[in-house]
Amino acid sequence: MPAPVHELNGARLSRLLRAGIQRLLADQEHLNRINVFPVPDGDTGTNMALTMGAVLASLRRGADDHAGSTLTRAADAALDGARGNSGAILAQFFLGMGDSAASHAALSTAQFATAVTTGATYARDSLSEPREGTVLTVITDFAAETARLAATGLHDYLGLFSQALNKARTSLQRTSDQLEELRAARVVDAGAQGFVDLLEGMTDHLHLDVDAEPAEVTVAEAEHEAAAGETHDLSHRFCTECTITSANIDRRKLREQLAALGSSLVLAGTTRKSKVHIHVNEPAEVFRIAGLFGEVTGQKADDMQRQQQATHDRQRRVAIVTDSVADIPDDLLDQLGIHIVPLRIQFGEQSYLDKVGLSPEEFLAELVRNPKHPKTSQPPAGDFRRQFEFLASHFDAVVSINVTGKVSGTYNAAQSAAERVQSASTIEVLDSGNASIGQGLLATYAAELAAKGFDAAHIVAAVRKMIPLTRTYALIGSLEYAVRGGRVKPAVKSIANALGLSPVLASHADGRVAPAGMLFGRRHRRAKLIRFITRRMNSGQSYRIGIGHASAEADAYDLLDQLRCAHPHIESAFVMPVGATLTAHGGPGTLVVGVARSP
Repeated sequence: MPAPVHELNGARLSRLLRAGIQRLLADQEHLNRINVFPVPDGDTGTNMALTMGAVLASLRRGADDHAGSTLTRAADAALDGARGNSGAILAQFFLGMGDSAASHAALSTAQFATAVTTGATYARDSLSEPREGTVLTVITDFAAETARLAATGLHDYLGLFSQALNKARTSLQRTSDQLEELRAARVVDAGAQGFVDLLEGMTDHLHLDVDAEPAEVTVAEAEHEAAAGETHDLSHRFCTECTITSANIDRRKLREQLAALGSSLVLAGTTRKSKVHIHVNEPAEVFRIAGLFGEVTGQKADDMQRQQQATHDRQRRVAIVTDSVADIPDDLLDQLGIHIVPLRIQFGEQSYLDKVGLSPEEFLAELVRNPKHPKTSQPPAGDFRRQFEFLASHFDAVVSINVTGKVSGTYNAAQSAAERVQSASTIEVLDSGNASIGQGLLATYAAELAAKGFDAAHIVAAVRKMIPLTRTYALIGSLEYAVRGGRVKPAVKSIANALGLSPVLASHADGRVAPAGMLFGRRHRRAKLIRFITRRMNSGQSYRIGIGHASAEADAYDLLDQLRCAHPHIESAFVMPVGATLTAHGGPGTLVVGVARSP
């Protein structure tokens, strides 16, 4: 029998937390499969793993013998890493524990019980509409039991955790009777199960040896477990999150303004740093309101409708991901289930999520209005990792097709994220050698193959074959915006305007997006562009075409009509507003043509 444990210093507490977190991480795929509340989008395991994984990384960076400092460090890491509803609740729970225990170098069972009770109160207060039958209920019941046990004079942590864990397990089983969604799906709450996983890992380590380093664990596969619940139309589509930093955040007013926008609001953190989680249809409005209260960072908006479809897709075994540089019509994104990781767009101090916080039309309006030229930045590797881990728990493989590495670090960010994902599923990251429409055509082709049931190896080989057969051409609307962005010198613009020259940008075989030629004269520019493009097409070959435009829809359709006349073998085509990447350099009137040989 292990010796009694009467107090936890920082080192012991760190080891217990790390053991518990590793148990939770190992169960993340199962947690994803049983996730049905508040939305059956299958990402609770991923979100809890990312939240507590941030705590694990922080604790591994160095030991601290002070228990209060260890909990404070865990709370800070949880808040920074918080993802999803359950992740935000856990972050607030640890914040309460840290605030309660901050001055204690070592915790008795009574002090630990007080910290847990404070954490449970903080967690409940973070929710605008607390629901029973969730992780909140199990946290509350666990806190009440630890307080009761400590009040009886129980000083041994072995007994405290063993008995309180039994209470938490009973509370977990009751969740399936407390929420209709869980009862119908015959599952317990996924967030609550994750919290019990955490407690089980801590309890087992107490029984083994609290002074030993916890053993490493691997993610348990759930390949034969079907996702629980059923898909349904969502009243609020985007799971939206951000962090607000300020000297003094008015959390009451912030909560009031955000609550009117959607549902599932969790406001974690303090008056200095707050983490917002809410389900809405207009993520941009969340970020706008958040900006009224302080500096906004860490914007995220996951499409829960698309996640839900992916979770319950019984036919497709390969998920396709791309970044927001790819221009793909919304109906194709929905039909083919393509997942998008957005880049960031910066206008001065204001940051947006590409195509989520700022649509192509809104971007163009801001480009014309704002004297500060926008900058785009690649998604953090963590954005890709979150997407990959979620999809890897529901699919046999994930294929990510990204903007050419010659113009962005996005491809490298995706590669870095893929290397860090612990999963039995295959994750392949491809450099499209393209941008905009061309990149979108490649991602669409990959998704069509996935819909037909092909495996990842076949899809990767087919896409790699198509990359050199796919090109993107752009006829910019005005050199003024390229000058503003520092891409073109003012003298070059003056010469081009004087001579009536219009540069054509194109993706090249080596992945560069650079000038490929000039059109002479301002008249009949679209006809000249058609001749420029068709000279580079095989007259006997069929092609897929996509045309993007920046506030030039009529010109785009006219361009398509002329292209159909000039080349009789256009297999398919679409017209859509073009995204920020090329519009930033060409402004209004820019036309983009993607050309891909038919497979």
